[in-house]
Amino acid sequence: MSQRIEIYDTTLRDGAQGPGVKFSAEDQLGVVRILDQFGVAYIEGGQPGSNPKAVELFERARDMDLQSAKMAAFGSTRNPRNAVEDDANIKALLSARTEVVTIFAKSSPIHATEILGVSLDENLKIVDESVRYLRSQGVRVFLDAEHFFDGYYEDHAYALSVLETAHEAGAECLILCETNGGRLPHEVATATKAVRAKLPQASIGIHTHNDAGCAVANSLAAVLEGATQVQGTINGYGERTGNANLCTVIPDLQIKMGYEVLSPQQLGQLTQVSRLVAELANMVPNDAQPFVGRDAFTHKGGMHADAVRKQKASYEHVDPTLVGNTTHIAVSEVAGRSSLIQKAAELGIELDRNDDATRQIMESVKDLENVGYEFEGADASLELIIRKAKGHYRSFFTTQGYHVSVSRRGENGDTLAEATVKIQFPNGELHHTAAEGNGPVDALNNALRKALEDRYPELRDVQLEDYKVRIVDTQNATKAKTRVLIESRDALTPWSTVGVSENIITASYLALLDSIEYKLLKSRGHVETAAPAATA
Repeated sequence: MSQRIEIYDTTLRDGAQGPGVKFSAEDQLGVVRILDQFGVAYIEGGQPGSNPKAVELFERARDMDLQSAKMAAFGSTRNPRNAVEDDANIKALLSARTEVVTIFAKSSPIHATEILGVSLDENLKIVDESVRYLRSQGVRVFLDAEHFFDGYYEDHAYALSVLETAHEAGAECLILCETNGGRLPHEVATATKAVRAKLPQASIGIHTHNDAGCAVANSLAAVLEGATQVQGTINGYGERTGNANLCTVIPDLQIKMGYEVLSPQQLGQLTQVSRLVAELANMVPNDAQPFVGRDAFTHKGGMHADAVRKQKASYEHVDPTLVGNTTHIAVSEVAGRSSLIQKAAELGIELDRNDDATRQIMESVKDLENVGYEFEGADASLELIIRKAKGHYRSFFTTQGYHVSVSRRGENGDTLAEATVKIQFPNGELHHTAAEGNGPVDALNNALRKALEDRYPELRDVQLEDYKVRIVDTQNATKAKTRVLIESRDALTPWSTVGVSENIITASYLALLDSIEYKLLKSRGHVETAAPAATA
């Protein structure tokens, strides 16, 4: 039987300290539910001694029926000026009423004497009394040995004595913290091996930061030398450059190294967990993230895509379904027909390699990308191109043009945008519609919706989720082309569309039209008749 590695998640404490990360009280509860279902062993909910939001979380979490995870409160050892039983931080930790309490202690002589301001012996006393008192109150105690690796290479005997003191006082797990994030895997391995030799009966954990880009590698190195608990955060959130990314550590441990971490079903939730936590943290998902990123199994080069079609292991180091992800073929100017055929298959369209339509679609994509289009993140626009070329397209409306005006009253007055559009339906009926909006794109969207929703009420379910603007050829300054990517969604699925023009409003208009057309094709089906393209 393979060795079990426990996951201790600190997304809600260390992760929440990352730049841009923001969890509301409700978001925190959502993260707890997600992580519990995912199967982590421990969820660090924050520091009740200094964070009122953490106090609320622990209170509300007590009413949750957690199946896998145990909540852990985090805080420091006692203040040097206080008796342990009178220390406010120790009291706050106990008031959280969690089964597990994690306290951090100085394991570097420099940090003990110059930052905490105590002698080395007094520091050991503080560790001993804090652990013993908490244990006497009936809680399980984990000790985070802060700056352990710096302390070890400064004075290995003293750093080890801090761990030995905590172990003898009753600490259940000794976590070696690579707090500055600057150590390399061979240094972490050497120090962890020394801890295992000194304290062969102790449970060892590892907590790393990513300042040198080695947080994941350092975590794996520690496990190889005997650590059985790994601390980290979902998506690697954390201060500075972040913590060890559990979305990489977990599959590395389980798939690559053979350790038992989660059930196969739980591991299959990994991609979804990554994206759900990103949403709750108000962070944009990292498409390039290993294992769970949208592009982790994306193939753009034509030869790569062709090889993957024949043998997936040729350019995929693991089966993406193991972590809940999928193979994705990007169609671009560097792709060949194999990429296009596989991409079309993803979209539910069969293409014949030798069909003229396939060649025409490939040439069209390359021509469009040459003028600034990019379809890697705009599958809906690409599908429209393919269906139009194949004749699998139904025209629901055509546009005769648009007009947008923007006005402002006075130096500090409100800005008003108004848009008009001309829409013609297949029966020849013409609608000339006007609407206002917060800006020109919003006004255009409102005008299109106003013209179309009575006839196609399903458009009321469409929400615009994201709007991205990219200047394609910056050297042309104000005459540069603009690429607009719009993400839309209905109750079931999201989709993305793209538009390019020297005019940002026209680029937005083209992306909006594609979004609406795609929704109507989804809801009302395709027919075997080609139709004229919409005009701007």
